[in-house]
Amino acid sequence: MKADARAGGGFALRIQNLSVTLGGVTILSHVNFQPAMGKINAVVGPNGAGKTTLLRAILGLVPFTGTIERGRGADGRPQRIGYVPQRLEFDRAMPLSVLDFLAAGLQSWPLWLRCLSKVRRVADTALGRVGANGWESRRMGALSGGELQRVLLAMALASEPDILLLDEPVSGVDIAGESLFCDLLGSLQREGHYTMLLVNHDLSIVTQHADYVVCLNQTVYCEGTPVETLTAENLRRLYRHDVGLFGHSHMHEGHAHDHHVHHHKESESK
Repeated sequence: MKADARAGGGFALRIQNLSVTLGGVTILSHVNFQPAMGKINAVVGPNGAGKTTLLRAILGLVPFTGTIERGRGADGRPQRIGYVPQRLEFDRAMPLSVLDFLAAGLQSWPLWLRCLSKVRRVADTALGRVGANGWESRRMGALSGGELQRVLLAMALASEPDILLLDEPVSGVDIAGESLFCDLLGSLQREGHYTMLLVNHDLSIVTQHADYVVCLNQTVYCEGTPVETLTAENLRRLYRHDVGLFGHSHMHEGHAHDHHVHHHKESESK
């Protein structure tokens, strides 16, 4: 898994003075932060805070000012980025198999000629890592929301990334599927030492699974461990209204947290 390249010294990603203005509207303003390397980093904030725009800027999909710098692995190459979108828009009636979908992103050779054997091996391995063994012939349109997110995660892993960007990956997935997916992310992170940047609106999920939290609303309000950042005072300042706290002790990385924090909102469009 090249763990030394991912978990070594230095940094995975460094964002300095990042600003994004689209259509005359400021979406992000002077954002500065450096995700914890080899950890699950959650980005939280209200609807319209710019969380998705932040990921799009990192991917180079929107114009920005400031700098976004990727660290380098032990072999000197820039850290590779994998991306799991919130949803995949496609015609569910299409006769598109899971293998066809993965192969389309992994080979330049036209699919109608054939799927290259090495691509099939990569696809099989990636599916196995997300608990989707034997799904190659399943039709994409027949997958449930949770199953589809696993395939999207397999696609991201197939590129052998060092950094994983995940935009609300469990949005629209039922509670049981959400928990299973987040457990899978934790297992993958420990196995591969990925630096994960996870946008998620469910603060109880963040509390349970994130190692580091960035509170964003156009700019960074605060950052740190979940215990340090997800306080009532910080969340009221971030969301600008009361956020419910409820008691429910659990263990996270060997430490007991004395509450969950939960905030419901619609998924953001920016």
